[in-house]
Amino acid sequence: MLTPDIDQEYMRLALKEARKGIGRTSPNPCVGAVVVRENVPIARGYHKKAGTPHAEVHALRKAGVLAQGATLYVTLEPCNHIGRTPPCTKAIIASGIKRVVVGMEDPNPLVHGSGIKYLQSQGVEVVSGVLAAECHALNRPFIKYITQGLPWVVMKAGMSLDGRITYQQNQSGWMTGPASSLKVHRLRDRVDAILVGATTVRIDDPSLTTRLPHRQGRDPLRVILDTHLSIPASSKILLLESSSPTWIFCGFDVSSDKIEKIKKTDKVIVRQVGCDEDGRLELRQVLTVLARDAGVTSLLVEGGSTVHGAFLRQKLVDHVMFFIAPIFAGSHGTAVVDGLNITDQQDAVRLQNVNYRRLGSDILVEGDIL
Repeated sequence: MLTPDIDQEYMRLALKEARKGIGRTSPNPCVGAVVVRENVPIARGYHKKAGTPHAEVHALRKAGVLAQGATLYVTLEPCNHIGRTPPCTKAIIASGIKRVVVGMEDPNPLVHGSGIKYLQSQGVEVVSGVLAAECHALNRPFIKYITQGLPWVVMKAGMSLDGRITYQQNQSGWMTGPASSLKVHRLRDRVDAILVGATTVRIDDPSLTTRLPHRQGRDPLRVILDTHLSIPASSKILLLESSSPTWIFCGFDVSSDKIEKIKKTDKVIVRQVGCDEDGRLELRQVLTVLARDAGVTSLLVEGGSTVHGAFLRQKLVDHVMFFIAPIFAGSHGTAVVDGLNITDQQDAVRLQNVNYRRLGSDILVEGDIL
């Protein structure tokens, strides 16, 4: 007999499968599935990419006839609608599965409980909410995307003990060590897009690519905020040989001639959005366009300081990752955040669920902004 403890054990296996898809499934969620027969896992599967079979289908195909009378563990409620693939509920019924254990309900309005109800109507026993918190944490980007039409925003910076990201104003500077750098590139490999401001492009001339050992990893979509389309036409980010495009957001007052001149390849896409009363790009519009038109569910904001300040000021940051090096950079460098006016401790932006991790000689501080 399967007990709640055993259900949790096998749901952890399904979560392990689901994590294999992190950074590869957008705009779909990461989902894992495990088929268990007579208390033995006989097949596993995970969702690999949007438009391909879902986790349940992979697991059921591997199980074959052994799925008859077995239990299926799946981290997210099976879909019950026709999208780019057929409904998983129909595949479950056809396989002869007698019991389904679900991690969490799917917040997608096209599902949202209908998958569970359909399975129950067909005589399948369904248990829901097993390790729901862990399943929810795995898919925070998808959940925000599907419920709010916005990507999950992670703010990242490498900084000194005195809160500087450069040693001198308007000059490039590097604070943290190789362990932090490796962590950042692993992070880039797991997000859909990475964003910087035009000043960062002019000063650092970054590539914003993923550079992992043995050429592993995937380049995220690159995003530049450039109100007046002022970055040099020779910028590396415009000339990359990468499978991922570069999106530049500018204001509506930029001429079409200027836009055409900056589009060096078909991988450079320029989108125009409105500006606020201070003449800066409307960040919420930028995020909405990225989610709607590019399927971006997770966004890494790498700066610079003005961009960090604007995202914090407008309460658009979900998670923070600051890499702190054991050095003092001095008073002439650039602060990690600019343009955020805090009057006292009560008014301060505070992290929740904070974690600390040592990376070489650096310390990673990360947490959520609720």
